Amino acid sequence: MTHTLVASDLDRTLIYSAAAMDLTVPDAEAPRLLCVEVYERRPLSFLTETAAALLTDLAARALFVPATTRTREQYRRIHLPGPPPRFAVCANGGHLLVDGESDRDWRRTVAARLAEGCAPLDEVHAHLLRAADPAWLLRARTAEDLFSYLVVERSLLPDGWIETLTAWADARGWSVSLQGRKVYAVPKPLTKSAAVAEVRRRTGATEVLAAGDSLLDADLLLAADRAWRPGHGELAATDWHAPQVTAVPERGVAAGERILRAFHEAVREGDGALGTPV
Repeated sequence: MTHTLVASDLDRTLIYSAAAMDLTVPDAEAPRLLCVEVYERRPLSFLTETAAALLTDLAARALFVPATTRTREQYRRIHLPGPPPRFAVCANGGHLLVDGESDRDWRRTVAARLAEGCAPLDEVHAHLLRAADPAWLLRARTAEDLFSYLVVERSLLPDGWIETLTAWADARGWSVSLQGRKVYAVPKPLTKSAAVAEVRRRTGATEVLAAGDSLLDADLLLAADRAWRPGHGELAATDWHAPQVTAVPERGVAAGERILRAFHEAVREGDGALGTPV
């Protein structure tokens, strides 16, 4: 039986806020939804009930590894259906959780890569603050002492601002990603693919499937044997593609369901399991 590892981004790939759902059907035909995250006593993130059933079945057939840019605290707010994943990638690869705890060996590996491969966080965060205009800057944060991000009023961002910031960051070994209202600046050595490769090494997985919607997911999709991206997000907006990556046409929460169905079918093809997807 093929030992398959399924690594997927979460926000706007498998789970969706109310604002990101992009529902196009009449209200009476909208899918039933399962809330998987509550923040400050309010429901925040959802997937369809069909997607929840697919994810539960997938986790029973393959090694499912959430791979998110969220901090550990933010990730722990999410309660996906099925048993808690044994491995999870947080902070864009900065932390590898094993049974819920950050792996010390991996933290040392990441620290060594960052020390020699890019400008320090303080320099980059200070530049973001100088470059941002209070007219559209809502919040500025650092995450896990690893990367920086701004929360912005996206409609007010000046033309060319992201491109200018990207060029500045690139010269210092950092990447920039615009996701919803957040502008991320992330060290280039800090990648989801590196952390997933470590999980593959430890588990002996013979195949990796992946999904993601943003530029911070591109390395993960390129490193996978097969991968999928939704019809929305940074990758779709730039028509990003690669030979092993399938672009699904659906947008929003429907794309999450479609991607999980694709994972499910790929795993069944690999292990020869019988049964019909939900």
